[in-house]
Amino acid sequence: MKGIAAKHDETKLIDLGGGTTRRILSYNEELMAVEVGFETGAVGATHTHPHTQCSYVLKGKFMYYVEDEGVELNPGDSIVVPPNLPHGTKCLEAGTLLDIFTPMRQDFLKK
Repeated sequence: MKGIAAKHDETKLIDLGGGTTRRILSYNEELMAVEVGFETGAVGATHTHPHTQCSYVLKGKFMYYVEDEGVELNPGDSIVVPPNLPHGTKCLEAGTLLDIFTPMRQDFLKK
């Protein structure tokens, strides 16, 4: 196979605390897919990073913030965040985001 596969049941679920989990899926140097789980009320604190990020709502409901603007995202909705812009989320209804980063998040592999 020329692609890089990640079998869901063979990936590690990481408890980040505060009602959030992370599961690193397929990745290479240019791209990384990450599944992030949230309990209702859990917060993805406002932060920045040098990666372009696309978040896609697999399930649940989220209030997603980029800089000072917020948008409610529901299953099937997505948002792209350019590099270095402050962003974060609050989970309104328990759910899961699929986050895609380019380039890949080296810092996620160190934890």
